[in-house]
Amino acid sequence: MGPLRGLKVVELAHIMAGPVCGRMLADMGADVVKVERLPGGDPSRSFLPPDIGGEAAAFLMLNRNKRGIAVNLKTDAGREIVRKLLLRADVAIENYRAGTMERLGIGYESLKRDNPGLIFCEISGFGRTGPYAHLGGFDLIAQGYSGLMSITGEGPGRPPVKCGAPLTDITAGILAAMGVLAAYIHRLETGRGQRVDTSLFEAGITQTYWQSAIALATGVSPGPMGSAHPLNAPYQSFPTSDGWINIGAASQATWERLVEALGVPELAQDPRFCDNAARMEHREELASIIAARIRERSTAEWLDRLERAGVPAGPVLTVKEMLEHPQTAARGMVTDVPHTRLGKVRTLGFPVRLTETPAEIERGAPLLGEHTREVLRELGYEDSEITALEEQGVIHSSPAQ
Repeated sequence: MGPLRGLKVVELAHIMAGPVCGRMLADMGADVVKVERLPGGDPSRSFLPPDIGGEAAAFLMLNRNKRGIAVNLKTDAGREIVRKLLLRADVAIENYRAGTMERLGIGYESLKRDNPGLIFCEISGFGRTGPYAHLGGFDLIAQGYSGLMSITGEGPGRPPVKCGAPLTDITAGILAAMGVLAAYIHRLETGRGQRVDTSLFEAGITQTYWQSAIALATGVSPGPMGSAHPLNAPYQSFPTSDGWINIGAASQATWERLVEALGVPELAQDPRFCDNAARMEHREELASIIAARIRERSTAEWLDRLERAGVPAGPVLTVKEMLEHPQTAARGMVTDVPHTRLGKVRTLGFPVRLTETPAEIERGAPLLGEHTREVLRELGYEDSEITALEEQGVIHSSPAQ
């Protein structure tokens, strides 16, 4: 049903950034064939615990809507299978170290001679050019290099803090999917494919728009500010009598509504807080005054009062609370997906609504080699040949149960 129905994608990627890209395309209707290496398959299959019926929850989350084959890429016959797949594909996604695809005989320059329309998406740690192109891709390392860890945490003098989510991995996967779609539009117009090259490093840099704007304008690197905003105040978390609440008074109008709601209208005339520049200069004093007021009531009481006043505010939910929130349900961001062995599995929904070509989540993550026979038949292999390849250890197939 999705807008990418009919697009053939081969995912030669593992763990996170590449699979995120593949998942995005698969949810929009592309036929994504995930190629897993033998032995073992995608390393995220062993990210245990937690598991659901013996299947790693991490693998299930990132690989739904894909067909899966398992191939020993150390064999000539295995590499030939993958090459045949790629020569029929519209898109290839890979996140191996630089040079790996070329050593396997399936690099872009080799493939484009026979498949000039191929869109070849490479996701790496630092991109395919530059002095660090040879390094691998790890979210923790990329968060450090990109400056993200220098702006995350409670304040100066504290240990560096990584963003709780693997931000560069996920962002790189989304950027890659965006690049693939841009390249696909070009191919529809010209018939020519191209390379798409992005990295965890660039994904991290992309998250620093405000902080980079400050550093480029002033020559000074901003540091960590906890939940506060580098350009607006008050815009941060405050403790209530029973939890935490975020308040975002990012404009003069909302600031004036906030002080009325807090019962301290005199702050609007205080020269320390009269405009945003003054509030930023005296941000800690302002936060201390607001925090004292906010502690007097519960989160629910403040949310009700601030909503009626027209002040942006919200609770700090746990992940479980977020998953159970009525807005999450209303937007379809938690849904069931059928899995071959496990039955229905809860998963996250697709975050973009398309009225004419909606995304669909139709199948769970594949068992290791679940679709090997199906895909090889599509490539023209006879059942006897497939059986022989399995006996030789070139492939693995897991029959549907």
